Amino acid sequence: MPADMVSPTPTPTPPESPSESDPGFVADYLPYLLARASHAISAQFHAHVVAKGVPVAHWRVLATLSDGDGMTIGDLARVVLYKQPTLTKVVDRLERDGLVERRTIDRDRRKVRVFITAAGRALVDGLLADAKAHEVRVLSTHTADEVAVLKRVLRTLITRLDDQ
Repeated sequence: MPADMVSPTPTPTPPESPSESDPGFVADYLPYLLARASHAISAQFHAHVVAKGVPVAHWRVLATLSDGDGMTIGDLARVVLYKQPTLTKVVDRLERDGLVERRTIDRDRRKVRVFITAAGRALVDGLLADAKAHEVRVLSTHTADEVAVLKRVLRTLITRLDDQ
């Protein structure tokens, strides 16, 4: 490059200044930022779920089981973010209400998988559509590329942390 030509240097974008409600350390602390974002997004949708007469714990389990493949209690607890004893009580209630069923695994009769029932699917199907619409509203100010990057980074972060 000739000496009289200067390579343009991108001007760094200053980090967003912390709000008064998020002062100091937490304003740039990843676990806090993730928790705050999750809480804000979830609180909005959970209010909708509760207004529809579905406890949040039931929503989480039914939405997770909605693909129909069933899950062990341990795997389900990991996904819905509950401790196993708490989840077992939730599954007991869902089973009593006819929304899920437990099935033993043929190769190991000691293991059980939890599956959503037709009644559970009927209860959760409309909420699944509502959840996707809520996600679209929350992300509406972001480009498709930004949404893809955000989700990819979060999935990668989760995978790497799970592998540790």
